[in-house]
Amino acid sequence: MNSLNILYEDNHVIVVEKPINVLSQSDITHDMDLLTMVKNYIREKYNKPGNVYIGLVHRLDRPVGGVMVFAKTSKAAQRLSKQIIDGQFEKKYLAVIEGLLPNDLGDYCDRLLKLSNGNTIVDSKGKESFLSYRVLEKNYRTNQTLVEISLKTGRHHQIRVQFASRGFPLCGDKRYGFQKGNTQLALFAYQLSFFHPVTKELLEFQITPPKKEPWTQFTL
Repeated sequence: MNSLNILYEDNHVIVVEKPINVLSQSDITHDMDLLTMVKNYIREKYNKPGNVYIGLVHRLDRPVGGVMVFAKTSKAAQRLSKQIIDGQFEKKYLAVIEGLLPNDLGDYCDRLLKLSNGNTIVDSKGKESFLSYRVLEKNYRTNQTLVEISLKTGRHHQIRVQFASRGFPLCGDKRYGFQKGNTQLALFAYQLSFFHPVTKELLEFQITPPKKEPWTQFTL
């Protein structure tokens, strides 16, 4: 579990692939989490005693794999967090949607409210939530659509709820959709771009989803 796919590393940031079904950070389950894995990697690689500082600036839900960046200094963490607030931190996802979306391009705007049970609903008392999508491919045999999603806000379960509320749940979403066999949630954070917190260089990273169902039903 402690093996990491490191996409980039310097003195200020480290970019890694978050494995599917691994926590971004520790929770009440005390299962291994990516933040701890990165800390362990830094401690071992550089032979650092004691506590290692790694700043968590964004998260992915447990069932979602993909690209994540961690800060190696508090200054880098502050600057990356500001980019998120200013909309300079771009996250793109791939998702397989149940059903055939009628429009090849779209924007979703909803107010999303997180409930005490961990679910998120569309509610007028919620926070404004935005995403845009484009259809990459439709599979008429399986009645599914492959979409690329650009996330403008990072609400809890945002992508899953915004599509499910329109009658197009994500494939494998046990919480907001319906279950077909034992399919993994088909949501993957495949692209991440941000400005380096020190050099200001634009960095972009992209990886592909695992070669498993339902991804293999499409041309990736």
